[in-house]
Amino acid sequence: MTVTDPMSAPFVDPVADTDREMIVAAMLDHVAFDGWTLRAVRRALTDMGRDPADAPILFPGGAAEMIELWSAMTDRAMLTEATAADLAAYRTPGRVRAIITIRFDLVRPHKEALRRALALLALPQHARLAAKLTARTVDQIWFAAGDRSADFAWYTKRALLAGVYSSTVLFWLRDGSEDDQDTVAFLDRRLNNVAQIGKLRKRIEGFAPRLPGRFSGRFADRVAGANPSPPA
Repeated sequence: MTVTDPMSAPFVDPVADTDREMIVAAMLDHVAFDGWTLRAVRRALTDMGRDPADAPILFPGGAAEMIELWSAMTDRAMLTEATAADLAAYRTPGRVRAIITIRFDLVRPHKEALRRALALLALPQHARLAAKLTARTVDQIWFAAGDRSADFAWYTKRALLAGVYSSTVLFWLRDGSEDDQDTVAFLDRRLNNVAQIGKLRKRIEGFAPRLPGRFSGRFADRVAGANPSPPA
């Protein structure tokens, strides 16, 4: 079976949604006070000189739909900014670090909107959406960092970074240090931990083939998890 690179192209929204994206951008300041609600949408529409009665029609999926669109907007902006930053001179951990800080810069004016979004995504009924948005953001971070892996590393890198990214976001929301110094230090520590895990995984992968065949497969699975084919 021929395996194609699952990251050969960045995520692209299937349908351009410029109109609703403009509304989401206009409502972010209102979200800090009104939450991810139709009231915030109505206020944004009023600011734009449009009919606030259109709010339920524009976002029939409610808060989850609004948050998903904002996440996609931020992913796209992050990728654009990271490309413009020309991070080729950095090693991969440095690129990942820079890209995550770029994302923080993008959402900094709307920290309260992000805090409210995460509170909603933490509800059980939104667990699948929360996982989807995290996976998509992590995909974009790795793509911007130049990762084009199409083997088992595709999974391990994203799983590890998902944990780093999620914990760093929560730390950042509470960080009151100047220029996010504490968050950057926290991120550096987490990325260093991931690097150490990566080195351990490579040593294990080199050692496992020397074990008896049946035991080798079980040993590798216990350490690294199952090894399904990457997305085609």
